[in-house]
Amino acid sequence: MIILITGSAGPTGQAVSQYFEKNGHTVIGVDKDDVDLLDRDAVQALADAIERDHGRVDGVVHLVGGWRGGKTFADTKLEDWDTLHDLLVRTLQHVSLAFEPLLRKSENGRFVIVSAKAAEKPSAGGAAYAAAKAASEAWTLSLADALKDTPSAATILVVKALVNDEMRAARPEAKFAGFTDVDDLATAVGGLFELPASEVNGARRDLTA
Repeated sequence: MIILITGSAGPTGQAVSQYFEKNGHTVIGVDKDDVDLLDRDAVQALADAIERDHGRVDGVVHLVGGWRGGKTFADTKLEDWDTLHDLLVRTLQHVSLAFEPLLRKSENGRFVIVSAKAAEKPSAGGAAYAAAKAASEAWTLSLADALKDTPSAATILVVKALVNDEMRAARPEAKFAGFTDVDDLATAVGGLFELPASEVNGARRDLTA
């Protein structure tokens, strides 16, 4: 399979990349130093290049993230919303619009984002973050509707937060209760390709249970 991973340089991107590489798939990883995902033309150029080289894409795992917030609702800064809108929504819009046609050419394509429990139960200080996550979920569900008559699917994976070995080493006393390990997330992403598209398209799969 041909798998595109955006936000590939971070711990989560590395874990997902390693999962697919280990299983013999072609991984195309991009980060902000490779492609400016806020530049619609640059993202389209990436899609065009992948189509020339491979003819299709079988998986798009969109891992661009970020967090901003305060202790109270009154602390909320609208500048944080602007930042989170770019990171969580605008990059998703550009990537999904550019790669939806390529996913249609796949016999088993998957588009995946990682959302947060905060989208369904926002905290007072997390208004901007929760709203951006909710917007990204709505956008992905619209993509799922567009793909419903194809062999491809768009799915939302939900976590409380993610944890990796570096975080554990830095805070050995922390429990990270309810957090999802990045390797477990990678396995969950891979498992989506083993299920029928109809079962995962438009699904919001909770990894915190």
